[in-house]
Amino acid sequence: MKKLMNAADAFVDEMLDGLVAAHPTLVREARVVRAAHAPKPGKVGIVSGGGSGHLPLFTGYVGPGLLDACAIGDVFAGPSVDSCIQAIKAGDGGRGVLRLYGNYGGDRMNFDLAGEMVEMNGIRTTTVLGTDDIASATPDEAAKRRGVAGIIYAYKIAGAKADAGADLTEVTATAQAAVDACRTIGVALSPCQIPGAAKPTFEIGADEIEMGMGIHGEPGIWRDKLRSADDVADEMVRRLLADPITDKSERVSVLVNSLGATPLEELFIVYRRVAALLRKDGRTIVRPLVGHYVTSMEMAGLSISIIHLDAERERLLAAPCACPFWRV
Repeated sequence: MKKLMNAADAFVDEMLDGLVAAHPTLVREARVVRAAHAPKPGKVGIVSGGGSGHLPLFTGYVGPGLLDACAIGDVFAGPSVDSCIQAIKAGDGGRGVLRLYGNYGGDRMNFDLAGEMVEMNGIRTTTVLGTDDIASATPDEAAKRRGVAGIIYAYKIAGAKADAGADLTEVTATAQAAVDACRTIGVALSPCQIPGAAKPTFEIGADEIEMGMGIHGEPGIWRDKLRSADDVADEMVRRLLADPITDKSERVSVLVNSLGATPLEELFIVYRRVAALLRKDGRTIVRPLVGHYVTSMEMAGLSISIIHLDAERERLLAAPCACPFWRV
């Protein structure tokens, strides 16, 4: 797989240099990207982090109404403890910091260690994990689920709550409620390749798809011959709506997200089917998102996320935000 790069070991740092050069609202400090306004005194900070290779996630969602800072690791590798500490400090405006990131072992370990260390220096922190990938564990083991594209809804909703002046306990509860109300499933058509790797992350036939594959190539639910867009969308929506949620709502927001190589044309073909299915199920779609929001390098495929909205989540979703890849 061809890549426009210089050296594999410079891939992440040169990408970060280009990101902040193109977007002066962002400031790079080693492997941390923070908002130019951060930390904002008197506001609860929100930080995230994860491996490179998923833009716009993670560093692309740093900005007013979203993340204050983000730690970033190598491609598909979590950020270091030092980067997590630096991100937390960059987001600390004196009212505590929420650590909001995906449910992956390395990320958890390093952010937990970072949290313990900054708390010894007087910074209060809490944690909410993204666990929206329904293909990664059964409902009775939902705490083991991976965090994928649905986490951006938690970024947006928690970010708006923090901007409104809420305290750390309130922001944490709001972020957790957003995670609990969101479900995602993906489908892969082709693999990607980590810069410098000798082969792709996985192999799949030219005429095959895999339902439920993770954003790093983690195994999905089934692999079979390529099906029509409507058939794929039907199964994805059926699985998402069948997954138990405590407070299901008639009002939902929907994200149809490209995993990298899948173009907008195909995303809109899928979205048209998703919208029709949800309307038939009695749902009203609020602020739908279609595009590249959480990718996996050049993997072909897409994910669908559905978040159930109560009055507060809908209001917070509509609140202003601004980052290089999402503006309300």
